[in-house]
Amino acid sequence: QEADGDDRLGLQGDLDGECDGDVKGDTPDVPLSTSDTDNTPECLAKAWEGLPPQRWKNYWIRGVLSLAMISGFFLIIYMGPIALLLIVMTVQIKCFEEIITIGYSVYHSYDLPWFRTLSWYFLICVNYFFYGETLADYFGALVQREEPLQFLSRYHRFISFALYLAGFCMFVLSLVKKHYRLQFYMFAWTHVTLLIVVTQSHLVIQNLFEGMIWFIVPISIVICNDITAYLFGFFFGRTPLIKLSPKKTWEGFIGGFFSTVVFGFLLAYLLSQFQYFVCPVGFSSETNRFTVECEPSDIFVMQEYTLPAVFQNTLGLKKVSMYPFQIHSIFLSSFASLIGPFGGFFASGFKRAFKIKDFASTIPGHGGIMDRFDCQYLMATFTHVYIASFIRGPNPSKLLQQLLLLQPEQLSIFRTLQHHLRERDMLAPAAE
Repeated sequence: QEADGDDRLGLQGDLDGECDGDVKGDTPDVPLSTSDTDNTPECLAKAWEGLPPQRWKNYWIRGVLSLAMISGFFLIIYMGPIALLLIVMTVQIKCFEEIITIGYSVYHSYDLPWFRTLSWYFLICVNYFFYGETLADYFGALVQREEPLQFLSRYHRFISFALYLAGFCMFVLSLVKKHYRLQFYMFAWTHVTLLIVVTQSHLVIQNLFEGMIWFIVPISIVICNDITAYLFGFFFGRTPLIKLSPKKTWEGFIGGFFSTVVFGFLLAYLLSQFQYFVCPVGFSSETNRFTVECEPSDIFVMQEYTLPAVFQNTLGLKKVSMYPFQIHSIFLSSFASLIGPFGGFFASGFKRAFKIKDFASTIPGHGGIMDRFDCQYLMATFTHVYIASFIRGPNPSKLLQQLLLLQPEQLSIFRTLQHHLRERDMLAPAAE
């Protein structure tokens, strides 16, 4: 997260080797190719070439492109679940490429045999495993209807392991005597990158299938915290927050917290009114299309709450009506504001360790895609854990789908359930 002052605007001293705890020579020397060149597109460069000092130019660049990215986000939401799934996959691939490229430059891995090929091969293997699990879990009806998919689904984990094992053997066969240590460095670098990027991207997709609101709200509150903390820090910031990011201040941190909680509360109220956002994403075997229609669960139904006495005296109200999801949004917003920034601090420490300003130069004024999503991955993981711990209950449609996939020899489960329901007088006795 780049709140209340960007690392790129005041960290040259650190990049020259003056970070706390750094000892000259303890990290590989990395060319600053991702930050020391102006990658602003020519059309934009002409538009603001007459702006005052470089600092204000940077603010204009960041502001204009931020609005463009937010507008693009709204467009993708309008296009539906498939578009969101594709954009998550695209972002994941780009983030992976940025981190792998840094490793390639950091360790001067130009002569390593098969390094880049194996890195991308492992990415394909891990994605095959995760997306295969998702396909079997959420679209069982589609899988059972197509014979090739039945085979792939039945032996999915074995195929995934076999593919990974092939990559593992290729890595061992590629070992060269003079590069042993470097090759194992890069093997570990690839796997840690897969853990950080691909695993958490999969959690983003799982959140999406719980309902687009679980995808939109977490992403939006992180963006809100990023912007408001930046603004509060810019106008009111005086007290440094953390040494890793000298430009971040307590004023920005606290201002961003309150702004994000209010924003998340209001956004939750707005989205909770529409089935399109609150219904789990499913697949209709009749229409062969994604569906977002359902009877909204209780957390998306307006309820009346009695306020604590202290609020009754202050506000003059005894009861208020709101969606329960608005209460959940307060917890999500609090995490995004208080813990989420540590994803950005972690990224800042990573960049300082290797003496780079940005992960890449993909977005003018913002750096790479990973610079924009360092906090999003942490937020996605928390959202997934939060849903599993406090929200998710039995999903009738998903349970019915699994029952319909039972083989004839597995129908004893039906008879057991039937007997259990009759014992509890929930089902009429069998006719004599």
